[in-house]
Amino acid sequence: MNPETTPGRTAAEHMIEIPAGVIFLRDEGTKRVWKAEVRAFRLASCPVTRELYGAVRGQAPESPAGPRTPVTDVSWKDAVRFCNLLSQEAGLDPCYSTGDDPDGHDVVWDREADGYRLPSEAEWEYACRAGTPGDRYGELDEIAWHRGNSGGEARDVGTRAPNAWGLHDMIGNVWEWCWDVYDPEVYGPYRVFRGGGVHDHPRGCRASCRRKSHPSFRIDDLGFRLARSS
Repeated sequence: MNPETTPGRTAAEHMIEIPAGVIFLRDEGTKRVWKAEVRAFRLASCPVTRELYGAVRGQAPESPAGPRTPVTDVSWKDAVRFCNLLSQEAGLDPCYSTGDDPDGHDVVWDREADGYRLPSEAEWEYACRAGTPGDRYGELDEIAWHRGNSGGEARDVGTRAPNAWGLHDMIGNVWEWCWDVYDPEVYGPYRVFRGGGVHDHPRGCRASCRRKSHPSFRIDDLGFRLARSS
């Protein structure tokens, strides 16, 4: 069965076509700016939900949150495994080969595979902005669940206004793992996550805001979103 069309699948798997383009990324700490060319790809309209994660993995991490909230307490390595399992279920080629390295150095991305994967950092910010140049693609309270309006809890996906390309929750609700290593010379295997979450002040809820942690890190406001190469 194709998960994109199977009845009962959530908007977390509704894949939106993202056009090719160029993005300039910036690290606020080092002031480094770099250009990235983004090929056309597909990105889920919402983060992966607890409902979807549990259907594929057998169960979701224990939480009082509802089935339509973003899955959290998942590590970068958990997200990679989920992408492979969902790809296999859908009859697609898994994107990742994996091993036992706790730092994730042995995870290799097959860029020719047609399965589900994590977006690159450049893909994530490019899709988040959807052609807009500012900190956000709309007014914060309208587009995001954040510290000022969430009550400190993750909320159902797709309940805030989307950006111009139809993507919900790119800002706020939960942070989202990306494929990239943050800065290997300084932080070793730490991977990037983006977007801000329900505990964050406005400064953390910006298209350009970068965070990082170890691939085994799990916390209650960090999840992920599915991508596929076109």
